[in-house]
Amino acid sequence: QVQLVESGGGLVQPEGSLRLSCAASGSIVSINAMGWYRQAPGKERELVATITSSGSTNYQDSVKDRFTISRDNAKNTVLLQMNTLKPEDTAVYYCNADIRTSRAINIVKTYWGQGTQVTVSS
Repeated sequence: QVQLVESGGGLVQPEGSLRLSCAASGSIVSINAMGWYRQAPGKERELVATITSSGSTNYQDSVKDRFTISRDNAKNTVLLQMNTLKPEDTAVYYCNADIRTSRAINIVKTYWGQGTQVTVSS
């Protein structure tokens, strides 16, 4: 009933920029935190950045000052602006969101997108 769809990945040269977008749709009552994670080949999925419904943000140390997370609550979207990309940023990037789907029951579940590939290479 809830879908998260990412877009914006691709191939970029080192020092380049990309912007990832993730849109949530379906039976949504409210969305709490939203975030971006990534998984490189042979590595575990790791947190990149999160943002609360009020706009408070948190970043992995390696992306601070290069990546910016933002959200549009009216459109149920979360964005990740990635600047000064490095080869080590290469990974599949996933968005997630903590979503309430029922007005009758206050239960929040975490939903994930399908992932979008980001490759940083010359």
